[in-house]
Amino acid sequence: MARYKRCLLVRFKASRIRSLEKMTRAGAVREVWHPHTVHDREVVLRELAEVLASPHFCNSKRYPALLKYIVEKTLAGEADQLKERTVGVEVFDRPADYDTNADTVVRYTAGEVRKRLSLYYHELDRRAAVHISLPAGSYVPEFVIAHDAEGDVFPVEHAETHSGIAIREPEFPAVHSHSSSDGPLLHGDRARPGARRWGWLVLLILFVVAGVAGGWRYRTLHPRTALEDFWAPLREQSPVMVCIGGSVFDQTHLSGVSTAGKDTDYPFVSLQSASALAQLSTLLAKQGGVATEVRAAANTPLTELREHPLVLVGGYNNQWTTRLLQPLQIHFVPGPTEHEGIVDSRQPGSKWIRDLSSLPYSSADDYAVVARFRDSNTDSWVMTLAGVGRNGTEAAAHFATSPHYIQQLRDRIGDFGNRNIEVVLKVSVVDGKTGAPTVQAVAVW
Repeated sequence: MARYKRCLLVRFKASRIRSLEKMTRAGAVREVWHPHTVHDREVVLRELAEVLASPHFCNSKRYPALLKYIVEKTLAGEADQLKERTVGVEVFDRPADYDTNADTVVRYTAGEVRKRLSLYYHELDRRAAVHISLPAGSYVPEFVIAHDAEGDVFPVEHAETHSGIAIREPEFPAVHSHSSSDGPLLHGDRARPGARRWGWLVLLILFVVAGVAGGWRYRTLHPRTALEDFWAPLREQSPVMVCIGGSVFDQTHLSGVSTAGKDTDYPFVSLQSASALAQLSTLLAKQGGVATEVRAAANTPLTELREHPLVLVGGYNNQWTTRLLQPLQIHFVPGPTEHEGIVDSRQPGSKWIRDLSSLPYSSADDYAVVARFRDSNTDSWVMTLAGVGRNGTEAAAHFATSPHYIQQLRDRIGDFGNRNIEVVLKVSVVDGKTGAPTVQAVAVW
């Protein structure tokens, strides 16, 4: 019976060894490859063309421009010139003496390129001869190939794609277990260097699995709130630019004010817009201390809006709000003051216009648009908190920063993810004071 048990133990341990071998067969090490010949450079350029044609890059202007520039410079032997200021001047048309601390366009764009390259190779369904990567803290790209554990380059024609790196299964020597009926299992055997190496690889795999499991457990126990999900796309980069509308006194308008132009020296901001700005700043500060940069809409050019995630505060007093919302399904109606309102282009009968004919401006119900969308003009995420009047803007900020209202929105439309969202709100106004918002319509795409 004892001999029978020892035999079973031998078989069990041999089975465990074979299982560990299978776990490590997908192991591969990455190695930076330096192209030297014309053919090598052509291989990299072909891979660059494939990357730039992918959905991660083809819909942008800034990210392909940066990636193409740094790859071509590196292939030309000019990698030593890839400094932040040089890239800013040659790729983004910055003046030679621009302040790199205040203008972070190169760092921001490089971070986005780095992330998109990672996503591209993670989702890749073909065999790539070489992978392009951008190491953290550097503007010099690396060209990566895969090797097996013995140091042999993986032939591309026999490779399989795994985790974004072309690999193949290395050959393993047969595992032999020696035992005697009278002695202990593997009596007298010593661990060979190769066995120790695979042991370390298995241990590393186990650590990685444990880390992933721990992260999953943390996310399970601490799921993101609806409010965090709603603002997540804008919090990926910092700072967030807050572009606020300004006004000037104008007695020819029913509201007593009109939109400040770029030649206005001292535009003013209403108390309601200031309240909206305070609510927004408080939220972003709580959500990981996201830095904000406040700009006046009247004198902020489009070129500056392209550098950061953007929050637009104000409706008709903010020309960027009316301009960027215009192509969307829900937008503001252009026209004279008495017809100012919101329209749904897919529902021609749906219009939300303030009743200023029978009620004073300070007592008429107001309307607002809360929108979160990826804008093609700025190539960044945009959030608008915009009322037809000043009370609508304050209510829009209250809605977009409220865990209660945003949870109700998620319950209504499902997970936010990277979806574009527009919400129309109705706001009661009593003696100039802003009431609670109610949802009138929602558009999602």
